[in-house]
Amino acid sequence: MPEAVSPTRMNLLQRKQQAKIAIQGVDLLKRKRDALVADFFNIVRQSLAARERLTRACEAAYTDLALAKAIDGREALESAAMAARRELLVAIEVKNVWGTNIPDVAVREVARGLLERGHNPATTSARTVESAADFEEVVRAILDVAATEIKLKKIGEEIKKTTRRVNALEQVVIPRIFGEIRFITAVLEQRAREDVFRLKRIKKKLQARERVS
Repeated sequence: MPEAVSPTRMNLLQRKQQAKIAIQGVDLLKRKRDALVADFFNIVRQSLAARERLTRACEAAYTDLALAKAIDGREALESAAMAARRELLVAIEVKNVWGTNIPDVAVREVARGLLERGHNPATTSARTVESAADFEEVVRAILDVAATEIKLKKIGEEIKKTTRRVNALEQVVIPRIFGEIRFITAVLEQRAREDVFRLKRIKKKLQARERVS
């Protein structure tokens, strides 16, 4: 409540400085939010494109898998799959965007050659090789989608947090400070008017005494 503030000139100056800083803070937070929103929609476009690539890769991969299974048999495909098992590593870097740490997932090359997969050229059919290559493309597309989704989640959370801060400043903090400024100003002006009134009364009394004497 403004009434709880001591109505002094020092407090008035402090509140005016606080109001200035709060308004500057709102401007800075809004610019940060606008930059994050622009990045968000840019990554949304990247995410949609990555999802389209994933859909196309899955369609091609499962079509070729069904063909390879029909011709080469399930056992041959399972044997090739076991030979091609691998650990896939990704590099995650953290980039600072307007004071926010945004993870950037760098996807390493997923596609491999026939020998890198552990396949025997003499016993592995072209259909199986093509199917393996298709699913490596699926894995690459999944990683691309995951990379954009991670960014979207982090930036979306930061946009919400920044918006809450802006709302708190605009709807709570700044109105409270200006309310205190109005209260202190009103009290100081009232005191000034009372001082003037008292001075006038004293002046009149002095003048009256001078006339009597």
